[in-house]
Amino acid sequence: MPIILQDLRFALRQMGKHPSFALTAILSLALGIGATVSVFSIIYAVLMNPWPYPGADRICQVFLLDKAGNEDSWRGLTGPQVRQLSQAHAVEDVMGVTGWSLSVTGSDVPEDVQGIYLTGNGLQFLGLPALLGRNFLPSDAPDGQEPQQVVVLSHKFWQRHFNGDPTVIGKPIQLDHKTYIILGVLPRRFTWLDGDVYLPLKLSTSEAMEYGAMMKIRPGVSRAAAAAELQPIFQQYAKETPTHFPKQYKLELRNISYRYVHQLGGTLGLLFGAVGLLLAIGCGNVSILLLARGTARQHEFAVRSAVGASGFRIVRQLLTESLLLALTGTGLGVLLAYRSLGWIVARLPEYSFPHEADFHINIPVVFFSVGLALLTGVVFGLFPALQLARPQISQVMQSSTRKVAGTVRGKQWYTFLIAGQIAMTLLLMSAAGAAIQGLVRMMRIPLGYDPHHVMSVGIHLHDNTYTTLTERLNYFEQLREKIVALPDVVATGISTNATPPNNGWDQPIEFLGKASGEEEKARINFVDPGYFTTLHMPLLRGRVWDSTEIAHSAPLVLVNETFAKRYYPGGDVLGHFLKIPTLRNEPPYTLAAPGSDGWMQVVGVVADALDDGLDQPVKPAIFLPYSLHMWMSTQILVRGRTDPLSILRSVRQQIASVNPDQQVSGRVDDLETWIRHEPEWARGRLVSILFGAFSLLALALAAVGLYSVVSYSVAQRTNEFGIRMALGAQKKDVLRIVLASAGVSVGSGLLAGLALSFGLNRVISRWVENAAHDPFLVLAVACVIVGVAALACVIPSRRASSVDPMMALRCE
Repeated sequence: MPIILQDLRFALRQMGKHPSFALTAILSLALGIGATVSVFSIIYAVLMNPWPYPGADRICQVFLLDKAGNEDSWRGLTGPQVRQLSQAHAVEDVMGVTGWSLSVTGSDVPEDVQGIYLTGNGLQFLGLPALLGRNFLPSDAPDGQEPQQVVVLSHKFWQRHFNGDPTVIGKPIQLDHKTYIILGVLPRRFTWLDGDVYLPLKLSTSEAMEYGAMMKIRPGVSRAAAAAELQPIFQQYAKETPTHFPKQYKLELRNISYRYVHQLGGTLGLLFGAVGLLLAIGCGNVSILLLARGTARQHEFAVRSAVGASGFRIVRQLLTESLLLALTGTGLGVLLAYRSLGWIVARLPEYSFPHEADFHINIPVVFFSVGLALLTGVVFGLFPALQLARPQISQVMQSSTRKVAGTVRGKQWYTFLIAGQIAMTLLLMSAAGAAIQGLVRMMRIPLGYDPHHVMSVGIHLHDNTYTTLTERLNYFEQLREKIVALPDVVATGISTNATPPNNGWDQPIEFLGKASGEEEKARINFVDPGYFTTLHMPLLRGRVWDSTEIAHSAPLVLVNETFAKRYYPGGDVLGHFLKIPTLRNEPPYTLAAPGSDGWMQVVGVVADALDDGLDQPVKPAIFLPYSLHMWMSTQILVRGRTDPLSILRSVRQQIASVNPDQQVSGRVDDLETWIRHEPEWARGRLVSILFGAFSLLALALAAVGLYSVVSYSVAQRTNEFGIRMALGAQKKDVLRIVLASAGVSVGSGLLAGLALSFGLNRVISRWVENAAHDPFLVLAVACVIVGVAALACVIPSRRASSVDPMMALRCE
């Protein structure tokens, strides 16, 4: 122990004697470790430990896949089907779930809240105890009976609405004019389906009522085995409720983390690879600095070896110094990660990670950081230590402290480190350039509509309101007329499910006079005539419905150009008839006009607009009068003269003037924000920002490493340069020698980096949104690196060319 403390004190003195060396090494590590720890913290929170619910790895959801393996649409299970599902041998428990928009009433201003209804066992299924009070139990929702009017609050709603008052337990709260008793408050991380309040659910026996079903499979049962057992059960369900299921499908069980891993896993893996490169560049920098610093200490090591110090003793001292640098750099890096973590999290795609995820520097992350510090300390310190552990005593003692005992092997190690840094920097910068180029390309994609100055206002009707088709139609028309009368409103349109750039409802279609082969599908959109005017979507052929046809739910539809080209490539689609057999009247949630599932005539063709996200081609789309199939929720698109959000308050007042209990549902955003919330746009922005930042840091670190090598090389060769100049060499000759020695390392690194960039192009293109192979981009990055490398060599090269021959000769 005393020897270790002695090594530690000596290492501290060395750092104090050479603060610039220590500061450069520590910052090099801190940047790499800080970036690595922050990205690992996100990976741990999103992919490794996202859920607070016990047994979350066994909670699964059913997905129905078509022949191509893509997710097929289905409408959920009926109440009896949910009950029957729990009888499967592979299933331990089943939770039925649905959601609805509610209003907190009984005060001056109703407040919109998201209500999540769970079967009586739901909170036990999830297994997280209440923070205050208790969860509701199966006894609060007896099967076949009306559940107790009780509610459990989310932590966020409790803080927002009740200011965190711990005495709310047992108090009443009004939701849609019904009084509920507050049973408990859930922990902060319980955010299932982003609910504000959680209520017990009564499973209806009606086929019109559909529910989501979450299953917890038994321990030891694989998802594949459970899916095989459930396949015949779901085939029976499809016979009972054929309109709820596609014609052909394959059943698959997926863990609740599947969607998030699928959406963000590749992006986070790519970022982790990027920070790994940045850390490797930082470690290479420290190895260069330690090796260069060690060559300056060759005389010291020779003296210590001459008086009896073993090679192991010297290695231990050098490793102590490198570990001290590593631990100091790690401490600073963790601090940087702590400060930057929130900034990165704020730029993650909003719905690409569970909102239960807990982003912070926790114990596993600290252990990871310490392990990383020890690993990097050993790795970047071991090779310089081994290089310097056996000095040639006689040679070093006879030379000055400025002369390197630098062997060919030492110079080769320098070349390898610099070349590795250059190669990794080139790879990182190429990926960053591809990401930025992909984001720019995405921003320039023709949308097919004009999102500027348009906002989407959601309306979610409450239970037992506007229960007939006429009442519902009149209410929505009143809202639209009230809003369009505002002085700052240019146009309005109703978009039940048609707000781009990811809109529509994939449904099977049939054509009159065409034999039905493979199941043909299109995206079904329910809109009014003002929809096309509001979004500036041009009509190419035919006409749009008038107000009388909307009022009478006329069976007339419009299609987009992609639909016309795919299904009628050799003729005009106008005048042809199609049918959407899944449009059913299922009150109270959907009210269908008589004949809505019959034949409908195509009367117009509109231009294509994005309807499947920003990175996918336009799908065939059908636009129906929203009065044909009216849901309890809709959206009103409002185009303002300026920023539409500035008139949101006036819009809310107009909505309240029609029905004081009806509030705007959820968050209101303009359509440009809708675009920014698309996962592919958010992922592209995140990767572009972080890769850009990491590549700039890598470039700076590589430049520092190259500068250090050239500076030490000049210092070591001062005598050589003096002799050359005394014998007639010019300054440009010395300058050329210095640049040539650095050029070997830089050139080797560029060649390796170009090979890596072109070789990994397919991997980069897979995970970087809209990235494409662009050799000119890689070559441009290489030119930038050459320029920076030249600048890093200029100062030490000029110093070498300015050597006074007499001063240099006195060095010996």
